[in-house]
Amino acid sequence: MGHVDDRWMRPQRDEDGKVIVNGRGKPVMEKTELYGRGLRYRVRYIDPDGVERSKSFPDREKKRADDFLIEVESDKREGKYIDPRTAKKTFRQQAESWFKAQSSDPATREVLRSRLERQIYPVLGHLTFDRIEKPSTVRDFVAGMVDRGLSDNYQAVLFTIVSSVCDSAVDDRVIGRNPCKVKTVRRPVARSPKVVVWSEERLHAVKSGLDERFRVVADLGAGAGLRQGEILGFSPDDVDRVAKVIRVERQIKTVNGVMMFALPKGGKTRAVPVSNAVLMCIDNHVRKFPPVSVQLPWGKPDGQLVTVPVLMTGEAGRLYTGDLFTKVVWLGAFRNAGLEYRGRIDGMHALRHLFASMLLAAGCSVTELAEYLGHSDPGFTLRTYTHLVPSSYERARHAIDRMFGRPVLLDGLETA
Repeated sequence: MGHVDDRWMRPQRDEDGKVIVNGRGKPVMEKTELYGRGLRYRVRYIDPDGVERSKSFPDREKKRADDFLIEVESDKREGKYIDPRTAKKTFRQQAESWFKAQSSDPATREVLRSRLERQIYPVLGHLTFDRIEKPSTVRDFVAGMVDRGLSDNYQAVLFTIVSSVCDSAVDDRVIGRNPCKVKTVRRPVARSPKVVVWSEERLHAVKSGLDERFRVVADLGAGAGLRQGEILGFSPDDVDRVAKVIRVERQIKTVNGVMMFALPKGGKTRAVPVSNAVLMCIDNHVRKFPPVSVQLPWGKPDGQLVTVPVLMTGEAGRLYTGDLFTKVVWLGAFRNAGLEYRGRIDGMHALRHLFASMLLAAGCSVTELAEYLGHSDPGFTLRTYTHLVPSSYERARHAIDRMFGRPVLLDGLETA
């Protein structure tokens, strides 16, 4: 059992070494040689590993020292004890340990590293966890993101990273609780903007503005729901003409300046039904612009080299990164078509949104659409496109009428 030492005062003893007591039976206290110097109270206890630990408190804080000892002994019994020395670990040290266990996908790790280095470490990286565990520190971090003008969605992403690092600190017994999860800390809320669906006229206008060798982009995006990287990595060999599907098995992405083939987003391949019209567009394009065999590493910059006949290449087999394709080819289509580019609304993802809206209007279920789009969670698909789901009111009325037959009035006369 631990105890609290008073370093300034001690019981007075007589010549025989016995403690001198007053008339009330309490020890008579005398000043020690340390009186008035340093912290007065020292809590001494044995940690779960059998090592003696101590923590000191200033004059007039005897109760605080007693409370600390009670808390330590309680935590030891309940298996919650945290070594105070571990709280001197910095956020950066813990985050680097946490980072090792994150996604093995190089592109994901590159984005995560950027967020840590640019947005989180400059604010929290140097702080030790005896400060991080205070909710006020996290509240200041959230307020700082607001002051820097970061978007709600980006704030939510950064907060999630900080909270995950703190969770790992709890698991490693660096701190006893995650300060991001206390009631007084406001967690930033991501806000998904409502999807704006292109008209068919806008699709055809943008397609006409694309250079002829890139027009099939519109067909693969709006006709099959492919993402930009999947379009750049598309091969005519991905078309299964017997099953009449496109097997989406790869994308092209860039990590640390190196282009590579990789699995689609989330590491999930999928099959998308291909219509006769889209299949005809692909075949016509192949006749004019045959695919070019491209050799790139697979999965990581130094991965195994893989050769794929890719359809989306420029002159002399030139490959485009996603960023370059957007700036040169995609934005160029709007200029050529005389259209105003409206930022996020007119990004290449607009083609996927149009694909989704057409399938929902045709009665495709959300579960099927999620599968075609490559969403692992149909709930995400529903949240994204819920405002596009056609009303079922009229279908419900017709279904009920069919079940009950034509309604009849009590007097036997049919209703209008």
